[in-house]
Amino acid sequence: MIVDTHCHLDDARYNDDLDKVLENAKQQGVEKFIIPGADPKSLERAVEIAEQYDAVYFAVGVHPYDAQNYDRNYLEKFVKHPKCVAIGECGLDYYRLPENQDDIDIEKKLQKEVFIDQILWAKKLKKPLIVHIRESSADCLELLEKYAGEEGGVLHCYNADESLLKLADRNFYYGIGGVLTFKNARKLINVYPKIPQDRLLIETDAPYLTPHPHRGERNEPSFTTFVADKMSELSFVSRLEMEQITTQNSTKLFGI
Repeated sequence: MIVDTHCHLDDARYNDDLDKVLENAKQQGVEKFIIPGADPKSLERAVEIAEQYDAVYFAVGVHPYDAQNYDRNYLEKFVKHPKCVAIGECGLDYYRLPENQDDIDIEKKLQKEVFIDQILWAKKLKKPLIVHIRESSADCLELLEKYAGEEGGVLHCYNADESLLKLADRNFYYGIGGVLTFKNARKLINVYPKIPQDRLLIETDAPYLTPHPHRGERNEPSFTTFVADKMSELSFVSRLEMEQITTQNSTKLFGI
């Protein structure tokens, strides 16, 4: 059994064939799915899907690109839902910053404020975090070490920054997706063996980051099998054992 711990099934690209996408996944042994919260405008759709399909869960949060739309009062009504398993995806993303230094400072300040609020919210609710980190490892590490609770969370699409491995001692897990199968993923492949096996999770980030050999296509949860195969190879364990390890980790972190 595989758990896809990060798939944007609320994305419009699944509107016409979601039943088929989930059925394809189940035929490949993917039996549970978590939709991360990213854009507040699509959250109602995520809840609708989770209510329609027993195997689907969701998280509540705001992606750093949508930090200006963060409204905890609006999100509060969703977090009490029985199928809400985490807060996020939240975090810091410095990949697309403004050119002017003053505007950069303003953008970083906003992202940090929104991230901190979601960290503290997760701590209050005793829910794990789903953390997005892009070109912001040092600041994310500082904020997580300072504010995160014992519930920990997952570093979504782990970026192979070794400094973040110390968070394993703070109950943080490492989401591994299609990037591991890329031919240019040498850094992640080299760092991967340093991740404790009891901190590994499988994800797709579907419809993004489609694994080899399907790059260029829409990603979907059934493609977790390619990720599991690569993880099995690098961990020197059988595919079945890798599924058991990551499913146990998913259950422990998210309670599903």
